[in-house]
Amino acid sequence: MKQFFLTVLGVFTGLILFVVVLPIVLIIAAAASSSEPATPANAVLELDLREGLTDQVSTNPFAAFGGSGLSVVGIVDTLAQAEKDTHVKVLLIRLPEAGLAPAAADEIRQAVRRFRASGKPVIAHSQGFMPVGTVISSYMVGAAASELWMQNTANFQATGFSADSVFLGRAFERYGVRAEFEQRYEYKNAVNEFTQSDYTGPHREAMTAWMTSIYDSALANAAVDRRVEAPALKTTIEAGPYSATQALQLKLIDKIGQVEEAEAEARRRAGKGADIIEFSDYASSQGERMGSGRDAIAIVGGEGAIMTGTGGSGGFGGGSTIHSDATAEAIYDAIEDRSVKAIVFRVSSPGGSPEASEQILAAVRAAKAAGKPVVVSMGDYAASGGYWISSEANWIVAQPSTLTGSIGVYGGKFVVSEALGRFGVDLRGLSVGGDYSEAFSPASGFSEAQRAAFSASMDRTYEEFVRRVSTGRRIPIARVREIARGRVWTGAQGKTLGLVDQLGGLTEAIGKARELAGIPESQSVRFKRFPAPQSPWEALSSAFGVQSEAARTLVALGGVMADPRAQAVLSRVETERMRGQGASVLADQPL
Repeated sequence: MKQFFLTVLGVFTGLILFVVVLPIVLIIAAAASSSEPATPANAVLELDLREGLTDQVSTNPFAAFGGSGLSVVGIVDTLAQAEKDTHVKVLLIRLPEAGLAPAAADEIRQAVRRFRASGKPVIAHSQGFMPVGTVISSYMVGAAASELWMQNTANFQATGFSADSVFLGRAFERYGVRAEFEQRYEYKNAVNEFTQSDYTGPHREAMTAWMTSIYDSALANAAVDRRVEAPALKTTIEAGPYSATQALQLKLIDKIGQVEEAEAEARRRAGKGADIIEFSDYASSQGERMGSGRDAIAIVGGEGAIMTGTGGSGGFGGGSTIHSDATAEAIYDAIEDRSVKAIVFRVSSPGGSPEASEQILAAVRAAKAAGKPVVVSMGDYAASGGYWISSEANWIVAQPSTLTGSIGVYGGKFVVSEALGRFGVDLRGLSVGGDYSEAFSPASGFSEAQRAAFSASMDRTYEEFVRRVSTGRRIPIARVREIARGRVWTGAQGKTLGLVDQLGGLTEAIGKARELAGIPESQSVRFKRFPAPQSPWEALSSAFGVQSEAARTLVALGGVMADPRAQAVLSRVETERMRGQGASVLADQPL
């Protein structure tokens, strides 16, 4: 009966959407498109970085319903078009008061510098730099502008880089929850949050190392752009915080003023009759760069945790996930496309399922075997499973602040029978078959035999990971074992260790793909995106492929998806699915 009602719900919701909601959406979209003004002769392009970013442009046309709609890849692509657009005279950037993801900040800074190199000014405005997280990365982007403005009442508090970890060990002990996990090895720190009350020595060592690398890189970049020596800038910044007036006197910023004053200055520089255009509107009017020519370079995207399956469309703005069937199919489609001469695989992932990671890596191998070189462009993360799927590419490009490596594995379970028993809830398990059939039951801990079998499987997964890195990177296995052990590295550190070939972003990865494919610089090239963006009809059809997705879409239409509690439940379901597979090549995500 329950299944019947779910089916009816899915069909009914689908009919309502297709017959009533979708036509309205399409009519509104068509009206907006037809009435969208052309770019004025003198335009100021305004990029607001305060509402959060994804790494990549979603293939789902409804994804923007869940956020700002801006992505790092989209910003890079749009600025590349704007620097050649004679109508766009000035770029105005609104900086976030907190931090930007460090690798995202690296890539945006590089795009801003290319825009400035075209001879066009950039004005950045800040309403303050708060002493939280990666705020130094936000300042680094502002430092790349021609002029950095700050509001008069704002404070300059970007005095360093901080990160916090929540440890549940004492709480679990108090409430009767047992976290029974295996980790390979001591730097696979995600486990520590469940078992410890403080940083272990290796955990503290690894985090301090990559945080220092990111901090030093951001300071060095800001120093270059502000035309000062890095040690001097570091001394000044760390002696803060400062008022806006003090920051101006110390030449950390260029001007003090309200955002309206910065906008007026941007219009003045743009010329008579200048107008401000929102970045998303300009990006929509321009579309993606497609290029031209006989030969093509495929851009394959992968963002989020790595899981088996196809994944569907993710509803109306669901979170990003790399589903192995869909991502592998995208690579195989690029292989079969005769016009495609090379593949750029954009990876931004902390990892996930080893089985899903291996399926995607097999597709990368197939592309190489077909004579189509694969260049990986790493985003914010390409760690653990994210590094697994990258390890055998022909070339790896990462930002200095990309978090990568984490060559390790962990897995286990929570035993909650005692905790539930304290509330009068008795959890009991039954099983048939072999002893291992109940190994992951939350009702009881591992037996000695179960623990030994699970430990052996973890060892196998770890060794498989090490062998893939050794093969792909041409590093002796003994050396891989030294730099692995679950340790996270930055892109800058990874390049020194041989885990990364080149520092840079998508632009540099495309240039290397062209080189490996033997396409001369003088020859035009097309860009083909895999998987192709979905039309609204395709997205809705995919969303209603199963009843659970239909229910999720209905919830989204009701506005409940904006509730953090609803998002937490959906995220929990995805996480528990990965954990139920026993082993995970998933890096901790401190950012």
